[in-house]
Formats: sequence, C-alpha cells, structure tokens
Amino acid sequence: MRRGYLDWLRGLAVLIMFEGHILDSWTRLDGRGSSIYGWAMILGGFGAPLFLLLAGVSVALSAGSKMRRGLHRKTASGAVVRRGLEIFGLAFLFRVQAMVVSWGPWWSLLKVDILNIMGPAIMAAAALWGAMKTTRGRLVGFALATLALTFLTPPVRATSILAVLPDALEGYLRPRPGYTNFAVFPSAGFVFAGAFIGVLLDEARSAPVERRLNTWFAAGGATLTLAASAAAYLPSPFPNSEFWTSSPSYFLLRTGLLIVTVAVAYVWHLRPRAERTFSPLQQLGRTSLFIYWIHIELIYGLIVKPLHKSLTLGQAWIGVLVFTLLMLMASLLKERVAAAWKARVRPAMENGKG
Repeated sequence: MRRGYLDWLRGLAVLIMFEGHILDSWTRLDGRGSSIYGWAMILGGFGAPLFLLLAGVSVALSAGSKMRRGLHRKTASGAVVRRGLEIFGLAFLFRVQAMVVSWGPWWSLLKVDILNIMGPAIMAAAALWGAMKTTRGRLVGFALATLALTFLTPPVRATSILAVLPDALEGYLRPRPGYTNFAVFPSAGFVFAGAFIGVLLDEARSAPVERRLNTWFAAGGATLTLAASAAAYLPSPFPNSEFWTSSPSYFLLRTGLLIVTVAVAYVWHLRPRAERTFSPLQQLGRTSLFIYWIHIELIYGLIVKPLHKSLTLGQAWIGVLVFTLLMLMASLLKERVAAAWKARVRPAMENGKG
C-alpha cells in the first residue's frame, strides 16, 4: 500500500530544498542580513533531514512489503541494501555530471553530499532490519543506532584519531572544508530514526491503527521537540559541541519536529476528496530523486551564473515560485515519458517471451 501522505512529505522536502538552495545561490550579499533571510535558511536546513528520514521510512516499508510477498527476511533486506548501493553509485554519477556541465575540478568527485550519506545509511539500516527477527528487535536496534550516531557526533568531531585519514574519507565521518556537505555523524541518524517510524507504519495495516499511530507520532514528536529544546539550555556534557552543528539537542529537536510533520501530513491527507484531487506536492514527491538530480545545476551551475548572488531577497522569492512551477512541469513530463516508454516496451517484451 502506497501512502500518499509520505509522497506529500517528500514533495514538501523538495519545496524546502528549492527555497534553501535558491535563496542561498541567488540572493545578493546585501540582502542576507535580514531576519527573514535568516529564518528562511533555518527552514531550508530541514529539507535534507526530511529526505533522509523518509528514506529510512522507505527502508522498513519496502523490506516489510517484500517479506509479506513471500521473500525470506534476508532476501528482502538484501534487495533494499542493493537499492542503497545504487543510490551511493548515483552520488558519484551526479558528481561526474556536475564536473562535466559546470567544469568542476576533478576532486569534486570526492565531495560528500546527501546521496553519499543516504546510500550507505540505507544499506546499513536494511542490513540491521534483516538481522533482527522481530518488530521489537528492529525498533530497539533502530533506536539505539539513532542515539549512537547522535551522541557520538561531538566526540567524533573533536577526536584527533581521524586526522590520519585522507580528507576525502574523513569527510564522510565529520566535516572537512571543501569535501563535506553532509557527514555520517549525525546525518545518517535521520535514516535510522525514519526506519524506526517505518517499522511502526509497516505494522499499521488498518485505518484505525494508522490513525492512532499518527496521534502518537504527533504527541511523541512534540514531546521530543520540547525536551530537546529544554536540554539545549542545560550545560552540555560535550565541551566541544555546538548547538547548530554537532549538538545532540539540535538533532533530537529536528527529529521531533520531523516526526510531527508525519502526523500533520497524515491529517492533511484525510481531508475530503484528497484522493481525487491533484496534489502538486505529491507529484513532486513521487519524482523527488529525478527533481534532485536536475535542480542543482539549474540553481548553482554555469547555466544560471548571471543569477548567482544578483537578486534582491524579494526577487529570489519570486525565483522560488517560478522555479517550483518549472520543476512541477518537468515532473509531469518525466512521468508521461516514462509511462509512454513502458507502454511501448511491455508489448515487445511479451512478444519476445511468446
């Protein structure tokens, strides 16, 4: 069963991604001092964690669905591990494209971006799902993995042991200038937190159970957010921790807010005629990987170099709206082309089998 509200959430992540990237790339330097720009950048920082969380949700839902269709537990988890490996490979292919299209330096192939973290994290979460035989075991395993990645982040960032690693490899574990946009500690934690949620959703196979579960998501996410906010004002046990980067409080605060958005999306999906109404966010969510693939060069690449740091904040916001409409059209076109291709290939395959 495909849950439309999860597609809606992916579309919301896409929209937040557009907002953050466009304002960052196109806004003039003299337009970045306002509180509006500052809050917009904070909001933009939630796009990637939401993508990672939903990737984790998909790990559990996909593996559970495969096992219910008759696959062995290990085979089901192995299929999801391979999907994570594909995403990891796409991360490097994406960098090759950026290097060719925008004449990037060769070392940019080694940069660690969201797909470089998402792929291995999916592989690890899927392997953990397969290693656990019960729902309770998976929940405990994913919770412990999330907390480990969260609370190990400050010491990992402070230790001198990792300094012996090549920068390109160290950049996967902690930020390295020029190499790291995302690091395993703590970003991979969002995938494991999402897998925890996915296990619960996979067990919710009736409307009343799913309704109660999302009520718990709202209450639990709000509680986690408030607790993390309060903890942020207490003395940190980690002397080198910084709230906006490596603090466990900030990670848990974001996780709590993201869990609440799952419940909000569920409630929004229950509105009258929701299933029969076209949803731009669901459309973007169904093609989120494709949209991610094409949007970076159209925001940061040479093709739009005249726009880089050249617009007022208001003009940049207009750019967000126009760009979103263009990407929605691209999403619709992509699905239409894919459907036409499948319709053309399927008869040929069936004739070949005959």
